Amino acid sequence: MNFFKGFYYAGRGIVTACGQRNFRFHLCATAFVIFFAARFYSFSAEKWAILLLTCGSVLALEIVNTAIERLADKVSPEKDTLIKAAKDCAAGAVLIAAIFAVVIGFFLFWDTDVFRLIKLYFSEATRLAALGLALVAAWGVVFVPKQK
Repeated sequence: MNFFKGFYYAGRGIVTACGQRNFRFHLCATAFVIFFAARFYSFSAEKWAILLLTCGSVLALEIVNTAIERLADKVSPEKDTLIKAAKDCAAGAVLIAAIFAVVIGFFLFWDTDVFRLIKLYFSEATRLAALGLALVAAWGVVFVPKQK
């Protein structure tokens, strides 16, 4: 039974991370990336693996960053240069992963023929409106919830 408790605790950690704006941003970005990949690209299994591993790495590092920040704030609520350095390093790890995710995205997605297909697809007003609503909803998910 303890084995399954681990999944419960991990799920709680993911829910906790959802309280962080940057995690929600990366989660929404991942959803859009996966939608566009599935709808407009014919990726091989290897490209899908690269894409999902890249997205998963950024999300996982955001969770690790949140854990380090929470622990650091508990250990030393007052200003401390070593705690600040640890938190900055954790945030830097996420930034590096995100930058490389963008670079990998360019390699995977840069295809002018597909760009023309996407433009044609969204030239229909209802599809463009749906995309606009999805972007507004994502903005709301990322920026509206209050930080604790």
